[in-house]
Amino acid sequence: MKASELKTISESLIETFDKAGKISIELYKKGLEIEIKEDKSPVSNGDLKVNELITNKITELTPNIPIISEETVDIKIKNKAKVFWLIDPIDGTKEYIAGKDEYTLNAALVINTVPVLGLVGVPKKDRLFYTYNPGESYLIEAGERKKINCKKQQPKGKVVALSSVYKPSDIILNKLKKYNVNSIVKMASSYKFCVIASGEYDIYAAKERANEWDYAAGHAVAQNAGAIIKTLDEKPFLYGKEDYKNPSLLIKRSENLDD
Repeated sequence: MKASELKTISESLIETFDKAGKISIELYKKGLEIEIKEDKSPVSNGDLKVNELITNKITELTPNIPIISEETVDIKIKNKAKVFWLIDPIDGTKEYIAGKDEYTLNAALVINTVPVLGLVGVPKKDRLFYTYNPGESYLIEAGERKKINCKKQQPKGKVVALSSVYKPSDIILNKLKKYNVNSIVKMASSYKFCVIASGEYDIYAAKERANEWDYAAGHAVAQNAGAIIKTLDEKPFLYGKEDYKNPSLLIKRSENLDD
């Protein structure tokens, strides 16, 4: 697929993401309807409505490309597609239900194991990140669009890591020590990928967790902004696994986190 096609598709989804984000906030204010899925995780009517809006628009734009969404996937069916969409309508459902502001809306187009296009909406922060090609990652904030490229925003010599938990494991802490990390901030959802892409934070490491749809959109935004993304043992981080499970993860803003 040509870069011009990917650009058109990504930009055609911006309005839908904006609408879906606003609806997620409206539904929360009205009072969410919550159910517990088979895997014991919660799902709300907000998740389902956002999923409907995003999948309908993607189907309209790319009717021949399969969509794999967290809310509709049958994990018993192995994924054998080479080109497919990964959607997590609300990553951070627990945060969403609790009224917090780090939940995200996510869609990524994967081509031959690589997420090449991605959108991550952060409705309560009025931020939308999107990308469609290397060197073409953007942040839309308060109506203004700017290109992002992992340029360091922290003071020189300060290296700040992100974590999905309050107390990272020894394996993760030992990995972070190698990069002279002097501060760790807990953060939810795929938002972590995006604030590394924008240069606001420096590194995120995680053991095996979550599924491909949790990472893919943020991965595309960060990698196309210049971030380095691999597994903890420095192997390529690829998509299209039959069981959708993520390996370990190491995402760095750059090789030298001091600059």
